[in-house]
Amino acid sequence: MLTPPNPLRSRKELDAELGGAARAWLDEALAEAAHDAADAAAAPGTPRPEASPYASPPWELRYAAAGRHCGQEHADSVRSLLLVEARAPLSSVTRLYEQGTAAERRAVLLTLHLLDLGDTALPLVEDALRANDTRLVAAAVGPYAADHLDPHAWRHAVLKCLFTEVPVAAVARLAERARHDAELARMLDDFAAERTAAGRPVPEDLRTVLALATSTAAPAAPAPTEES
Repeated sequence: MLTPPNPLRSRKELDAELGGAARAWLDEALAEAAHDAADAAAAPGTPRPEASPYASPPWELRYAAAGRHCGQEHADSVRSLLLVEARAPLSSVTRLYEQGTAAERRAVLLTLHLLDLGDTALPLVEDALRANDTRLVAAAVGPYAADHLDPHAWRHAVLKCLFTEVPVAAVARLAERARHDAELARMLDDFAAERTAAGRPVPEDLRTVLALATSTAAPAAPAPTEES
């Protein structure tokens, strides 16, 4: 079974890897995020600050600075913790994605399934899947996409991975969603035919997905009898 890699570290793992100054910075950043979430919970229905460099809550500024203070190798995890601690609303998530660097966008995409957003953040996933940045494509096909993309959009997301050579191991719940999908199998056959006609190799990942899409269900085990 293909299991998507998890690039996010827990707070405990980060504490073990970060130096003292970085841990102190992270403590302050998470406290600011928690404070913003508490304020929102205390006044439900009150809009949070909207897109403005002067109105954005302090933790959003910390989000952009995560790589500088905690190291680029930890930036995804730190940004994800901030989003979760702040219980980031759609307005914040959208702002951080639209105004962020590719790395900041990636962290948003990696965290969407941990936030209480329903399907409202699908436009961000769809935007990432239109990009040619393989980091964004890989992040966009995670658990949130598996939960919320409709079959048509999900099939095209899988094809996007094949086109951009993103390993299909990045696709969350691939085996579950691809299995017995005749339309996906047809699309994969067409893609393979195009590659072959152009004298280009067919990716091994395509064969992996095609095997899932064309697999047949195993026969059900017979019910136990009194003799057995």
